[in-house]
Formats: sequence, C-alpha cells, structure tokens
Amino acid sequence: MKDQVRLDIPLLLPEVHDEADRCVDRLTTELRGRKGVQDAHVVAARGDRPAQLCIHYDPDSLSLERVREIARGTGTALTEKYQHIHWTVEGLTHTRKARTVADRLRQLPGIIEAEASAAGTVRVEFSRSETTEADISKALADVGVQHRPAPGMPEALAGKPHRHDHAEHDHGAGKHEHANGGLFGPNTELIFSLICGGALATGFAIEKFTAPPSWIPLACYLVAYLFGGWFTLREATENLRLKRFEIDTLMLVAAAGAGALGAWAEGALLLFLFSLGHALEHFAMGKAKRAIEALAELAPRTAMARRGDGELNEIPVEELVIGDTVVVKPNERLAADGFVVAGRSSVNEAPVTGESVPVDKEPVPERAHAAAQPDKVPARHRVFAGTINGPGAIEIAVTRLAADTTLAKVVKMVSEAETQKSPTQRFTDRFERLFVPAVLALVAVLLFAWVVIDEPFRDSFYRAMAVLVAASPCALAIATPSAVLSGVARAARGGVLIKGGGPLEMLGSLDALAFDKTGTLTEGRPRITDVLPTIGVDVAELMTIAVAVERLSDHPLAEAIARDGVRFFDNRPVPTAADLTSFTGSGVQARVNGETVLIGKAEMFGRDGLAPLSEETAQTIERLREQGRTTMAVRSGDRDLGAIGLMDTPRAAAREAITRLKALGIRRMIMISGDNQRVATAVAADVGIDEAWGDLMPEDKVAAIKKLRAETPVAMVGDGVNDAPAMANSTVGIAMGAAGSDVALETADVALMADDLAHLPFAVGLSRSTRWIIRQNLVVSLGVVALLVPATIMGLGIGPAVMAHEGSTLLVVFNALRLLAYRDNGDGR
Repeated sequence: MKDQVRLDIPLLLPEVHDEADRCVDRLTTELRGRKGVQDAHVVAARGDRPAQLCIHYDPDSLSLERVREIARGTGTALTEKYQHIHWTVEGLTHTRKARTVADRLRQLPGIIEAEASAAGTVRVEFSRSETTEADISKALADVGVQHRPAPGMPEALAGKPHRHDHAEHDHGAGKHEHANGGLFGPNTELIFSLICGGALATGFAIEKFTAPPSWIPLACYLVAYLFGGWFTLREATENLRLKRFEIDTLMLVAAAGAGALGAWAEGALLLFLFSLGHALEHFAMGKAKRAIEALAELAPRTAMARRGDGELNEIPVEELVIGDTVVVKPNERLAADGFVVAGRSSVNEAPVTGESVPVDKEPVPERAHAAAQPDKVPARHRVFAGTINGPGAIEIAVTRLAADTTLAKVVKMVSEAETQKSPTQRFTDRFERLFVPAVLALVAVLLFAWVVIDEPFRDSFYRAMAVLVAASPCALAIATPSAVLSGVARAARGGVLIKGGGPLEMLGSLDALAFDKTGTLTEGRPRITDVLPTIGVDVAELMTIAVAVERLSDHPLAEAIARDGVRFFDNRPVPTAADLTSFTGSGVQARVNGETVLIGKAEMFGRDGLAPLSEETAQTIERLREQGRTTMAVRSGDRDLGAIGLMDTPRAAAREAITRLKALGIRRMIMISGDNQRVATAVAADVGIDEAWGDLMPEDKVAAIKKLRAETPVAMVGDGVNDAPAMANSTVGIAMGAAGSDVALETADVALMADDLAHLPFAVGLSRSTRWIIRQNLVVSLGVVALLVPATIMGLGIGPAVMAHEGSTLLVVFNALRLLAYRDNGDGR
C-alpha cells in the first residue's frame, strides 16, 4: 500500500478506563475492515501516557477526517493533534486550478493531505505543531484564492470549527481581484474573451477587406492576445512556479509560437477559443456548484423565538440555544432541529430527506422526557431545519444549535465530498502526469522534423504547436470531477448523502447488497403475537415479570414487550426490577422480588453455566419459530415461566424496492439477522430476497460481511448504529434514516436521510448513471486526443484543432450536468 501514513492518536473513550474494553476492540475492528486501512491496534498505556490508537492507512483511499468520523461514530473523541479544516473559497474556477492549489498546499510543512474542488472548496489535514491556519491562508492567497463563507450560507451553517477571520485575507484582495470577480464582476473572464473575439474579428476584417498599414491589424491581434491570454498567462505563471506544465502553459506556448511565426491571427484565434471555452466551463461548473449552495439557503436566517417572558422575538438562528421554543407559522421554513411541543401540522421534509409526501407532526406527550433523550423522540414529533411547515402553526423545542442541525451537517459533508477523489479521477491524474511529459517530448521531436523531411523550419514549428494544442488533456482533467460534483449534488437534493466520488462510483459498480433485517427490511417496531406460559403459570404472572425487566432495556424487542405487555395483566401492579445485565445478541438478566430473572433467546440457555430450557418451553418455542415468530424465553429463579412470540412487520416499500434493485442489475441480495434462521427465511421470502442468514451474533455479522466481500464487492444496508461494524467492513456502507442521527451520518459512506427503503434504488440508479457518464466522458476526451494528434501531424491547423479540443471539453462538462436532471423511474424524485 503506497503512501502509507502511521498516526498515533490518543484515545479518549468516555467511561472507558481499560484499553482491553470491548468498545476499543469494536473500534479497531471497524477500522481494520475499512478500505484503505492496513492496520489498527492499541498501544498500551505507559506511565502517564494514556492508551493510544495506532492507525496505518492509505491517504489516497481514506482521509484522516474520515477516520475521525468512524471513531466518533463509536463514541470516541480524538485529540486535536491533527486538525481538519474545510473552507469555502473564491478563485477556484476550474479543475486544473484546483489541482494547482492542492499541490501548492501539499508543499507546506505538516500537511498530511490537501484536496481542492472546482466547486470552490478546500479540505486540508495538518499537524498543528508544524503549520497553522494562517500559513494555509497565506499559501492560498499567494495563488489567488481567498476563503469566504458560501454565498447564502449563514456563518453558523458554514461550521464554527472551520470559521476563519476574513481580515486575514485582506492582504490579497487587491492583488487577486480578477480571481474574485475582477473588473466586470464574476463575468470578467467571459467579457475578456468576447473582447478578444471582437479584436480578432476586427483585425481579420481590416486585413482581408481593406488595404491599411500593416500595424493596424497587428494592433488588433495584439489586443486580442492581451485579453485572451490575461487569465491564461496568470495561471501558467502559477503552474510554472510550482514546476508544473498544465494545459494553460501549453496553450500559451502554442500562441507565442504562432506569433513568432507571424501567424498572429491563428494565435489570437487559439487564445479566443481557449478563453471562451474556459469561461463557459466555469459557467457550467458554477451551475453544479450553485446546486450545492442551494442546500445552505434552505434554512431561514432568523427565527421567531419565545423565551422566559413569553414574548415573541425575531432573532438570528445563530442565537438560538437548546431548549428555546420557536414558533413556526403555516407555510414557513423551519429554522431549527427539534420536536413539536404545541400545534399539529404536516411538514414537507423533501428538502432534507427527499420524502415526496408531507409528514404529519404532533406534539410530544412530555416535553421534559423528550428533551432528556432528543435522539429517541419518534419521527412523528421530530422536525428538521430547512423543511417546510404545512397548514397549521406549530411550536418546536430546539434540540440542536444552528451549526449542528441535520441540514448544516449535510451541507458540510456534501461540500467535503466534492474534494474526495474517485478511483477514476485518481487514475486520470496519474495518467496525466505521464501523458503531459510524453506530449512535450513528442513536440520536441516534431520541432526537428525539418531535419528529416524536406520542409522549412516554420512548417515543422507550426505542426509541433498544433500537436501541442491537440494533445492537451483538458477534457480528460474535467471528465470525472464534473460528473462526481453533479452526481453528489443531485443525490443530496434527493435526500441521499454520498460521501465523495469513491462511494459514488463503487455503489454504481456493485451487483451484491446485504441487508440487516430489523429496522431496514422491517419496520423495527415488533409487536407481541403470542404469550404462552408453562403449566401452573398464568399469563399475568409471566407478563408482569417480563415487563418489569424489559422496561430497563432499550432493545427494540424489550421496548415491544414493555409497550404491548401491559394489556395482558389487567393493570396488575408491576414489580420493581433492578441490576439489569445485558448479554449482547442473546438476552438480559435482572432481579425481581429477590429472584434472578432471565429473558432471551432459547440459545442463551444451556450454556455458560445456565440450565437448559424445560422440554415444555423448548417445544413451545419450536412451534412459534415454525410460524415465523421471534421468540423470547422467560425464567425466574430455576423455574421456566413460558415463552413470548413477537413479529416485526416487513416494510411496505421493501418488496417494491427489492424488485427495482433487481431491475437495476443487483444480482445477489442477502438478508443477515440475529433472528432464528426460519424467522429470517420467512421475512426474506416476504420481501423478495432469496438468501437469508440467521442466528448471527453482532460479531458473526462482521464475519459474514467479510466472507461476502471476499467473494464480491458488497454494500451493507443498515441503520448505522447497531450495524456500524458490519457497514464498516463492507465495500460501501449505507445507512437508512440518517436524518438527525449523528452516528449514521458519520459511519456511513452513503446515508439515506429518510427512513425509507424506496430511496435505495434511487441512490443505486444515480450511481450507475454517474459511472456511465464518467465512462462516456473518458471515451470522448481520450478519443478526441487520439484523433487530433495524428490529424495535426498530417497537417490539420491550429484553428480546427483548438475548436475540436475546446468543443470536447464543453461536451464532457454539459454531459455531466445531465445528472442534475436525473429522474428516478420509481418515484420521479
């Protein structure tokens, strides 16, 4: 694994004081399974030094910030020895400039990795002991780039950790004015190009149709050179300072060569077409960039807040604090994440989750209880910033600061995704590094063609310049980034967060998916279907003890028993349970009325010192399993009380989603579950999946995904919390219902914001379309070069060559922009 980096990062695990703790083991397991990580292990504490997590990873595949996200998703906080910044900047107008800026930043000491996007974002990982934000800011200013919050984005949405004092950039404001708008504002480059074209046309007309002094058309051509080469010269100079030969340098050399031969008209035509193509490319890329910026503009900048005095006051969203009450009028956008405390309405959540149908909202029963555990508030009470209220006025309690809302996190992650290169983009970058020197070598050889064949040096020089123009890989440089940018922007608009070009391409190439059962293919809200006590035990006794114990647990099955169990004992008093112990994937133990109570799977009994189930209880569980029930056995002391059967309803959209995925070309789908094999098989058959793997403990799920990945690349679909280890070990991790869930947002490669499986075919279809468009763009860009190089060697002039060259560049950009209009055949998002 090349460019290997080793990082020793102190572990700060809340409530964990032993590096042998299972949480630490879970973290290292997840990291080792992640593509790009070679090893992850713990260095034991020594003296005053705390335990350390040592990670060996490939920065080409995995960024340091991504490692942070995975660690945070498992409850880990990392020290700030390494800092991550993500800035919105001005002056990154095209892909080649972005690459130049990234190379300039990598030359700074302490830079671990740096990426820049033509969408106007810069991401840098650096060691705080070796460099500072001010050093990075100065390096950007030196190449004409300035940090600014995204247009229309409140500072809170820009992200407080990434905010930088704009005054530090003032030193470059005048020096780089054209990069940030220039003489004619943001259209300066286009206007300069048109002036160049006007001067060229004037000079050509005067020269062809009148008999003026020779200096008059020459003056017109020189004006064309000045305006057409203004931006090209500046970028070529910046590249030469970095010892790079880019397309701008090659074009400038060709134009200078034409002038040296006295072919001023052709040189001016080259600069005119090149600058016009550049300007149109910037315009097209700006369209994709604005699609992302529009996300930030969804949230209002002010909110109507009611505080202690009961008065309504309009305040900036940045001043909202957790616990504030915000009043939202009908048809207004919500200003904050929270839960409804008064009023009923339907809320259009499409801007955040992609849900096409408004969702009904109602007040929480108890505000204090909801405020204590805001992440567990049911969906019918929760609301998100940027969504649109319906016909009823509502009041919401704020649960997140403006910088921490779901929308703010999505905006930040989408803009960061722009800087994450896809495998194809990394390949084209490596190809260009070899291709450009090869072109220069070919041009050098062609300059001496007059030595071999009988022609004047002027003709050899002209041919070499034409080849230089024809072989410049301009379209290749932008073929992949433009498609990735458009694909990520379109996905975000449809309620799907895709973290960069890598997951976008990989998801489009997969033909195997693994699904977790509970909460993914099923509703995740089991209900009691059967209560079967043993002989001598009545239903009320069985259920009061079961409810007493399960009220202490937050497992979905426990919640179902605690919720539905009360109807089985006619309001009889529930005894007090204490000392709950959970056995992961098996069951629980507690004390009730002085007796030890065990509730769990049948497999929990008869091992680890526990007596096996009685024959009567074992037979009862077997009958329930044959009916496709999830079963729980209940034991108090040494007496089996009976069994409880539960069923989790398959999602209504699951079968249709599976059918659409098969139509998209997903050939193999597997459901993995901790349930009994017969239950798993029954649920899988119900939703249209042929393969079901049951009886899996959490660690077994990780092993199952590793086994699948060894056979074929596979995506794991889960909720991003309990399924995090399995998702981390898959080729692509996909989390459902990520809106409002920090863990799901941080651990997944692809996050479906809505808790709706119907969005998965949209994500897969968009990824496949993106991959197909990338291939089309590569064929066009390389095909044009393959045709033009021999054509120019055989005598094709500079003018036709540059027209074909710039035409191919614009073609790949506008082809990529088609993704912004992608429509899913299933629901038309």
